[in-house]
Amino acid sequence: MRYFSRICLTLWILSSSAFSYAGEALLEYEVQGLEGSLLNNAQAWLGNAPESRSDRANFLATAEDRVADSLKALGYYHAIITSELERTEPVWSLQLNVIAGDPVLIGAISVQLKGEAAEDEAFMRLLEQSPFAEGEVFNHGDYERFKNQLLTLGQERGYFDAKFSESKVHINVVSDQADISLHYESGRRFRFGAVDYSQSNLDPEVLAALQPLQEGEYFDQSRLQFFQTQLQRTHFFSGIVIKPEFAKVKNYHVPLSVKLYPARSHSFDVGFGFSTDTQERVSFIWKTPLLNRYGHSQQTRISYSAVNPSGTFTYTIPLSHPLNDVLQLSARVENDKYGDVDSRQMEFGALREIREGKWVFSYSGRELDESWEVKDTKFDSRYALPGFAIARSNRGGSLVDPSSGFSQFYKLEGASADVGSDIDLLRATANFSYILTPAPQHRLVARTALGAVFISDDDRINLAPSLRFFAGGSQSLRGFGYQSIGNETDVIRDDGSRQTLVVGGDRLLTGTLEYQYYFTPLWRGAVFVDAGDAFNSTDFDLNVSPGFGVHYMSPVGAVRLELANSASDEQAEWRLVLNIGAEF
Repeated sequence: MRYFSRICLTLWILSSSAFSYAGEALLEYEVQGLEGSLLNNAQAWLGNAPESRSDRANFLATAEDRVADSLKALGYYHAIITSELERTEPVWSLQLNVIAGDPVLIGAISVQLKGEAAEDEAFMRLLEQSPFAEGEVFNHGDYERFKNQLLTLGQERGYFDAKFSESKVHINVVSDQADISLHYESGRRFRFGAVDYSQSNLDPEVLAALQPLQEGEYFDQSRLQFFQTQLQRTHFFSGIVIKPEFAKVKNYHVPLSVKLYPARSHSFDVGFGFSTDTQERVSFIWKTPLLNRYGHSQQTRISYSAVNPSGTFTYTIPLSHPLNDVLQLSARVENDKYGDVDSRQMEFGALREIREGKWVFSYSGRELDESWEVKDTKFDSRYALPGFAIARSNRGGSLVDPSSGFSQFYKLEGASADVGSDIDLLRATANFSYILTPAPQHRLVARTALGAVFISDDDRINLAPSLRFFAGGSQSLRGFGYQSIGNETDVIRDDGSRQTLVVGGDRLLTGTLEYQYYFTPLWRGAVFVDAGDAFNSTDFDLNVSPGFGVHYMSPVGAVRLELANSASDEQAEWRLVLNIGAEF
């Protein structure tokens, strides 16, 4: 029993000692004589310091070889490596002293393309970026990466029989020269075969419009990816799997199997929000992404806020392309407050939107019935408004926080008393946004809004508020209330006193210049000045609104909390402004 107790005590001491060092390094090491990429590579090959006695023993036994291999990978084959070890318990110290010596330089280079890839422009561009040049230091990593780039490009472009007929590097340690021989045999390039949509109920013409490739065209992985993106953007499907059927290849044609899993028939979203313009808002959205085999869809949106409750129904019909050419039929009812005018609108519209590259063209027609009241006088006007719009947006960097960009939008609408409208008018608007990042952490944003309604003086009183122009609010002049700037008119109150009401103008000119500085990737400060006016013809009166704020970069765009001053107002005051979203 006494002997058994001694054994247990010994085991307990050994286990306690072992556990006391668990998770702690038992060796410190330092590499002397190297710097830059040579040092970084040596440390990467050595790895982390060992945390157990057995790992420490293995580390010491292989340390010099690891450093030597790390240097050979970068072209240094004649390194002299010595080590000094101090066994100071519990943590030992190792110093590796390295003399790298002269590197091996690239000598003869033979990089050849054989087969159809020799005429492929993508391979020509890759060869132009070859990392090999005679007389430069040979780098094994560059050599292996270039080999992998050739193989990867071949797979992406349909050279499925490709191989290297010769792939070697001859190192002459006497002359310190590396001769490279890399011969790529591509064979024939495969082509797309038939596309099987056996699991889809969509009309074949709709699917054909979304398919950016045809049977017999050369295989290209990027076109498959674009194909999948096109299908995803329709929102018709919850899942998409495009699979090349290599087991069914015939005569170098690869059939494609497309499995489309339908999206939910209906989706419902409820949202809550707040802005300084419209105050609290609640919204309900009902979407039906695919109503029938022809790709029709609908969206019904009901929003409520104290300022502008509204309801909108939109029915979308694909024409020549489900994404790039669509017809939208819509119905809308909305109450809104423009300046000091309460407006009630009912609208029916049709719009055809065509995308060509980065340009978006829209042809529209809408029937607008709007009623409003100024003091005790009620107005009601009807308009038939054909229109045309064109837009383009370029951006760089993040979608929600672009580092650069330019957005432009132009719209022209008209109405005639001879064709379904109460008055004649021509309305033109234009909006521009510009973003520039001249240096890291520094960002500039500029915006301009222009508008004009051409109308006779006699008809101006019958121009609906939604067709006039107003300024002020979180998207305009931030130091002024929402749509509080516009042409003014005087009315007489019931008690005989005079009251000035903002009723909107037939011209608009506003602009913003803003400087932003990033304190961290998620936080930035901003200083800005907004200026402009909504006015009638030549009655321009410059309104200026400087301010500052802090922005937080959220996943849905910047959350902007700002203070702006109505500096040009006789009773200038500060306004708190809250905004969420990207600039465009």
